[in-house]
This record gives sequence, structure tokens and C-alpha cells, in this order.
Amino acid sequence: MNWASLYTTQRTGDAERKNTGNDLVRNSFLRDYDRIIFSSAFRRLQNKTQVFPLPGAIFVHNRLTHSLEVASVGRSLGKAAGERIAAKYSNESEGFREFYRHELPYVIASACLAHDIGNPPFGHSGEDAIRAFFNGLEGDMRSRIHDSLNENQRKDFENFEGNSNALRVLTNSFNEPEPGGYKLTYTTLSALVKYPCSSSAGFNKKTGLIATKKSGFFDSEKDTYRKIAGLLGIPFKEGYDDVYARHPFVYLTEAADDICYRVIDLEDAHRLHIISIETFMDMFLPFFENEKEVYNSRTYIEKKLANINDDNQKVQYIRARWIGLMIDKMSNLFMEHEEELLNGTLEKDLLKCLPAEDHKLIDRINDFSVKHIYNYKAVVEIEIAGYNVIGGLLKEFVHAILHPGLPKSGKLIKLVSPQFPISKDENDMYKNIQSLVDFIAGMTDLYAIDIYRKITGITIPEIR
Repeated sequence: MNWASLYTTQRTGDAERKNTGNDLVRNSFLRDYDRIIFSSAFRRLQNKTQVFPLPGAIFVHNRLTHSLEVASVGRSLGKAAGERIAAKYSNESEGFREFYRHELPYVIASACLAHDIGNPPFGHSGEDAIRAFFNGLEGDMRSRIHDSLNENQRKDFENFEGNSNALRVLTNSFNEPEPGGYKLTYTTLSALVKYPCSSSAGFNKKTGLIATKKSGFFDSEKDTYRKIAGLLGIPFKEGYDDVYARHPFVYLTEAADDICYRVIDLEDAHRLHIISIETFMDMFLPFFENEKEVYNSRTYIEKKLANINDDNQKVQYIRARWIGLMIDKMSNLFMEHEEELLNGTLEKDLLKCLPAEDHKLIDRINDFSVKHIYNYKAVVEIEIAGYNVIGGLLKEFVHAILHPGLPKSGKLIKLVSPQFPISKDENDMYKNIQSLVDFIAGMTDLYAIDIYRKITGITIPEIR
């Protein structure tokens, strides 16, 4: 791969030789950002769980606020990395330097904005609930589905992944005639796909490839990603089926997410009085211990903290300084690993490229978060609710498409939005199940609970 061929203004659904119109106000990648932020799929993230249950008396992050903050950090990372690339390759064309100095920040911000757009309700437990349902199929339901789907199609559901679903949400037109979905640039989409492999090739850590840690595209979007990879020169991983090297820009998108959730989850925990201000400071101040720049030194930061009265303000100050520090470190690491990035051989995220001292501190945050935040009672309760609600919805709706002649089945199918068409043809089993998963994964937490209660008779709907 080379920096000059890793970007394009070509969009999904565009004719191959379509000329991009000049827009004096918005470049192609800022238009990507706008298309995402004004979409209904993005707006629905405001009622999808990040970690802590929604809603509550104390504000905590939801998927939407998290995505906005990741986009902000991603924009800064794109700017820092882009400036370095433009400066290093100053003999390249004006268009090259224009892209890396002024347009790459919008590419990374757009990819960050959309990175959770495919996630179902109830946080990561929503993904687990979908996987658990399809892995636990029994009897006639299991045999009929397994007989109708090939292995990769089956794995799309058994290994359901929000990252793969994000690509589907953004590129699929569903029941609309115009192709291309949101019609985003291939560049933005390539910066989004963290695990560029199929569902059957993914979830395999034995390969040692970062691409197969999870998965990045369903069977239905395989050709879409092949087209993106072909145009941008993203190579196959030799010896594997449907596994690609990562696009270098993905590392910046991933770094922005990694930076944000590690500090934001702890900030939310502090607001909810799960952890103390002392614990928060103990987690993040050590990162500044050996910083040589005066304004990044621990001594300077502790002096500033001494002049802040409110503990929440102290947390916000530390969060801001830590994010700034990590942006600088990640953009430096991005260029230090330039050769591996372009060769497609960097098999770890940028956070894991930190010096040993910093990496130990990150591991400490990870361990603490798992023990005291992700296993906190309220978090576990929402995860269990997710299993029951999503599992219950899938059971009802999948049974309906397998037995369309039953009176109840016809009524259930009428509840599915028309944008997710259900066919009575048994040969359309894969498409029908995808439509159901599209419908359920797109729900907000509250809507999923509401419709589950109504179809199971827990709540009797009011006539309006």
C-alpha cells in the first residue's frame, strides 16, 4: 500500500467513472460526516446503552455521546497524522498534500462517528444475545435454518458483530431502489472496518492476525468490501479466505475509540459514585510522571488540580489532559510504524505499541474497569435484560418467518418495518433472517423493551 492510493472520492452506488462535483463549502469527506450525523440510525444511538443503564438521574454516556466524543478525538488524530505525512512527502502533488493536511481529519472523524452505528440495543450484551440465540437453536428451527444457509451466512448470525453490521447499515439500501445506502466514500468506509474479514474467517485469535480478532463484513457485503479493497489497493492476507490487511487509517479510528472509552467509562463511574476522585487520579496521573514538557508534567497538573474545588471538574481536567497526551503519543506511534502499516503487517493496535511503562498503566485501567465497572451490578442487570429481550424478540419473529401460515405469524411480521422486507419464499431464508436482525439491531433500548412487553402480553397496548 502507499499513501497516494489509499484515498478516493468514489462512493458506494456511484457509477465507476462518475466525476465528483466541486463543492466550495464541503469536501467529499465532510459530506460523509454530515450524512452520518443527520441519519436516523445515528440519532437512535442516543437511546442505546454504552455501559451504564439509561436513563438515569445522573447523566452518563450513551452510544451517541460516546460516538461524538470519539469523532472529536479522531479528527485530532487525523490532523496530527496527516500533517506529518504531508510534511514527510512534501514533493508529492498538491492534491496529496491537500488531502492529508485538510481532509484526512474528516475521514477519521466520519469513521469514528459511525463506528457504533451497527451495534444493537443493550451494549455489547446485545451482540452476545444475538449470537447466543443462533448458536442455541434446537429442533426443527435449527434444522430448517441450517439447511437453508451456507456456512458463512450461518456465521453472520452465530458470530454477529456490530462492526460488520455498521458496514451493512451504511452501504445497504434495504427496501429502497437507489443503490449504495448512505453513499459514503470508499475512504471513510475503509477507515471504519477494523476487522477486514468474513464472519466464518473471523473470531479466530490463533491466526495472530488483528484482522481475524472479530469480523468486518457479512456475506451480503462481501462484494462491497472486495470493491473497496480493490480500488484502494488493500491486499489479501495470503493463505486465508476473505481476510485482508487493515487499511492504515483504521488504526487512527480504533485509537480514538480506545482512548475515549478507557477514560470516559471511569468518568461515568465517578459521576455515579462507584469510584472516588482519588481512584480516578491514581489511574491517570501516573501517565504524566516522566513527561519532560513542563505543561505535561505531573507536578504542573497537580498544581492546577489544587486550584479546582469541584471533584467533577477535576475529573474533566484530567480527562482533557490525558486525551491530549494520548493523541500526541498515538500520532507519533502511527508514523513510527509507517512501514508496517503500509505493508499491512502491524498486527496490534496503536495502544499496544506504547512503551512498556505506559502499556502497564493501560493494562491496569483495563483490569480495574473489568472488575469494578463492567461487572458492576447495574451493568450486569442491563446485560441480562438484553439477553432476555433480544432473545425473546428473535424467538418470536424467527418462529413467525418459519411458520408464515399461522395467524399470529402474519400479525408479527406486520410489525416489522417495511424497509426490512420479509418474503414468503423459503429460498429467501438468509435475507428474511437478516431483515429481522436488521430490524431488532436497529432498535433503541426502550423500543426493544416496549415491543417485547407488548408481543409477550406483559403490557397491553393502548389504542391511539
